[in-house]
Amino acid sequence: MRKFTQNLLLAIVLLTFTTSCFNDDRDDNVILASEINDFVWKGMNAVYLYKDNIPDLANDRFSSNLEYGNYLNSFSTPEDLFESVIYQRETVDRFSWITDDYIALEQLFSGVSKSNGMEFSLFFAPNSSTEVIGVIRLVLPNSEADINNLQRGDIFYAVDGSPLTESNFSTLLNQDTYTLNLATFNDNGTPETTDDTIDPITESVTISKVPYTENPVFRTEIIDVAGENVGYLMYNGFTSNFDNQLNSAFGNFLSNNVQHLVLDLRYNPGGSVNTATLLGSMITGQFNGEVFAKLIYNNDLQEHNSSFNFTNSLNDGSAINSLNLDKVYVLTTERSASASEMVINSLRAYISSVIQIGTNTTGKSQASITVYDSPELTNKDDINPNHLYAMQPLVAIGVNKNDEVVPSTGLIPTIPLEEYRFNYGVLGNANEPLLAAALADILGTGRMSYPVLPKVELLGDSNDFLPFEKGGMIIDKKLPKEAFKRLEFNQ
Repeated sequence: MRKFTQNLLLAIVLLTFTTSCFNDDRDDNVILASEINDFVWKGMNAVYLYKDNIPDLANDRFSSNLEYGNYLNSFSTPEDLFESVIYQRETVDRFSWITDDYIALEQLFSGVSKSNGMEFSLFFAPNSSTEVIGVIRLVLPNSEADINNLQRGDIFYAVDGSPLTESNFSTLLNQDTYTLNLATFNDNGTPETTDDTIDPITESVTISKVPYTENPVFRTEIIDVAGENVGYLMYNGFTSNFDNQLNSAFGNFLSNNVQHLVLDLRYNPGGSVNTATLLGSMITGQFNGEVFAKLIYNNDLQEHNSSFNFTNSLNDGSAINSLNLDKVYVLTTERSASASEMVINSLRAYISSVIQIGTNTTGKSQASITVYDSPELTNKDDINPNHLYAMQPLVAIGVNKNDEVVPSTGLIPTIPLEEYRFNYGVLGNANEPLLAAALADILGTGRMSYPVLPKVELLGDSNDFLPFEKGGMIIDKKLPKEAFKRLEFNQ
């Protein structure tokens, strides 16, 4: 095989007349689609986890600059090229993405995004196949939703006065500002569901999406159960900027002699692998220096496979507050993903009991990294100033110390229990169903029984309206510069 060189630029120039162009948002410079396409192909060729499964990403795929240039110009947009090299989008790689605004992406990873502060789920109204309702599941503190007194469990049936349907909810809820028209659930005093209705009320609330910094340490409680202290932590994202706040929460548990821990990850979509390791170290403490998790890269990058070890200190050197537990309760739903699943999977290889309560998790064991249009791809040194494109491809599989992976179908709960859309309960309250199940198991009164509820189809989710995937499993341990380099070609 002959190697490509910078002569590729000449080939691209020769193909200009068949090449699409883009306007750069910052200075209205017109740039060739092939310039960005070149970045997309070389980045995916260097780092993509499933490279060996995509013939178009093979190192010997092109025999000349002209062949490579023609290939790049066959895609009208960088997004088209990116999608063409994704491996089994519907079943295997559901999570890689490309963006034309890496600044917004970096803000998201630091915990900053435009948000109105509420998470919700969308369903058909009871006994209807056309009317859609939204049920609020989470309200972030000091957000627009919180300031306007929206609560977990609130129901909305319309937006801006337009009743929600399957065909219009995406448009109505994808606005920066909108008015929620509220309603109540009415079971008409019977146990049957055939007469359940959603009754509109006169109350409405207008909220806007504004820049918001989310502290993932959402709520902590200390609950007395038969004379023993149970620590409850609702943790909503593995955001490394808030590692000290997470450690402080465990410091509070430690000073209150917490003997049991309920870790609520039901809405936690993941985040930093390093922070997941720190959380595992806070729960335990007796495994310092041992392997918490491992990352396995593609065949070209095997020498860079790495381990994340239990530790007794944060990145700034301050001591970790460890509970030294050998048992932990974890609350999960289908929205618990990536780093959340890593914590469960990794702890199960060490401690005697990880009791999972709720429903199956998402089933994402792969980790991603941000790839920029720069010579070394994973850092912004000498980044191309002509555009803001970046990629967040899957680059590694996360496994525990025994090389066990999280299955794509998710982790199966020890105690299956589904949240009921019309009785969510108050987060952190001892009577909230998922937490109550954990407390009952701690108390030894036997597992609580709940009525079997009919399966309800989820039509949509507030996360569907985000510009990027929230969470994921993000690699924040930098690899050596020589690990990720763009393939170059010579004549």
